[in-house]
Amino acid sequence: MHSDLHFRMTHQRRIILQELRKVDTHPTADEIYSMVRSVVPHISMGTVYRNLEILSEKGFVDKLEFGGQRRFDGNVKKHYHIQCLGCGAVDDVSKNLINNFEISPDKVHEYRIQGYRLLFFGICNECNSRGFLPPHEMEKLNVSK
Repeated sequence: MHSDLHFRMTHQRRIILQELRKVDTHPTADEIYSMVRSVVPHISMGTVYRNLEILSEKGFVDKLEFGGQRRFDGNVKKHYHIQCLGCGAVDDVSKNLINNFEISPDKVHEYRIQGYRLLFFGICNECNSRGFLPPHEMEKLNVSK
């Protein structure tokens, strides 16, 4: 997947990839830009965006879409994510939570499956300790935001 005659792992791409792989927070492009600027102070936001797209297209990083917000993951191995309904944080789901989730091709008719996304939603410990309630729970209590 990484092979392409016209692709070069430039210094800037290498730094972007290294900085992204140092964290497991699934940062946005803006957050990655801040991280990379500590190493390459004169890099532009456009360069970071452009190279993240290229690294994603070439399979070096995963591009994740969460409620209209694009985040990036340096871990391209098959794994799942959970997003906090309070603060929007994204974390990897423990492998212990999911055991052997697979789609059986004989159960899907008239489609040629190209892939799938599985995203869990919940309340992180920090939001839970602050008493965050998701909208559906607030409605049950007749509480407004």
